[in-house]
Amino acid sequence: MVGGFGRFLARRSANMLIVLFATLVLTIALLGPTMDRILSDAARFAVVDEVNHAKLKFQSAQERQQYIDDRVQLQIRTLGLDEPWYSPKRFTNTVLKVMTLDLGRSNFFTSDSGSSSVRDIILERMPKTVLLFTTSTLVITVIGLYLGAYVANKSGSVLDRLNSAFAVFSGSFPTWWVGILMIFAFAFTYHIFPARATPLTAPSDPAYVPDLLYHMVLPLITIVAVGFGSWAYIVRYFVVGILGEDYIAAKRAAGVPEKRIVYSHALKNAAPPIVTVIALSLAGSFGGAITVEAVFDWPGMGRLYYDAIGFLDIPVIIGLTYVATVIFVVTVFVTDIVYAYFDPRVKVG
Repeated sequence: MVGGFGRFLARRSANMLIVLFATLVLTIALLGPTMDRILSDAARFAVVDEVNHAKLKFQSAQERQQYIDDRVQLQIRTLGLDEPWYSPKRFTNTVLKVMTLDLGRSNFFTSDSGSSSVRDIILERMPKTVLLFTTSTLVITVIGLYLGAYVANKSGSVLDRLNSAFAVFSGSFPTWWVGILMIFAFAFTYHIFPARATPLTAPSDPAYVPDLLYHMVLPLITIVAVGFGSWAYIVRYFVVGILGEDYIAAKRAAGVPEKRIVYSHALKNAAPPIVTVIALSLAGSFGGAITVEAVFDWPGMGRLYYDAIGFLDIPVIIGLTYVATVIFVVTVFVTDIVYAYFDPRVKVG
């Protein structure tokens, strides 16, 4: 048993590392040429700016240009750009650095403390993304569990059909589009919530946390409104299958209250696939945070990703892609371990 679980754990760990490595290699391969061009241009702009501020004297324009070209070549060698991005030495160094979270420095962004380290910037933004999407996932899960289990016990009823119709209706609209409507209604028409979810309070101010939570309300309501119908339908699907089992009929025959049968026995036995969907939904939500955070101007990783794409800040794009992939594969890894621990059939498979 232990040996089989150990082999299962080793296989899943190897798969996780392979996915991380493949994603990183593909990202660097796609962004490598652009990264070289941007870094070379940045080096030239920096040298020209340095020459202009230093007010150096030159005998001719050719001498000035030669000085700039020599300084640029020196900067290029210092940055390691004298070799192409696909050279084995440079490519390997880049992959190893990113995999060990040495993400380099941003060309356009800084953290609130003034650091241009990509790792510091991401770590500063990550808690806000986690706060918004973890909270929304928990709210959606609670509503979906109770509503889905309730309509599952009334399969075929008007309420069940309404729930299914609402799931299709709400799932047909992208969250960012619903978000725009919510901003128009509750920010511009009724002036209940602010249009921008970024607080104006400084992070060092004691009032920053309650101000941040207040600004989070509108995007939270939007995500929950779009997601809970589909989630209730998924729970209903799993619970309906459990309610058709023989042991459920036996409990009904024994006089067990219907509410206890639904919420204690049926929902409990449907828990493994439901927990999996919850975990994968939470992990996947970080990847889908770009549009939601961009629409509401929520100061998280998704908004940073959106801005980094606009500015072509390659180190930030690579860092965020890697971190999002790590979050997803680690979630899948932990879910697999939990399944394997409680269900020996998974380990055999």
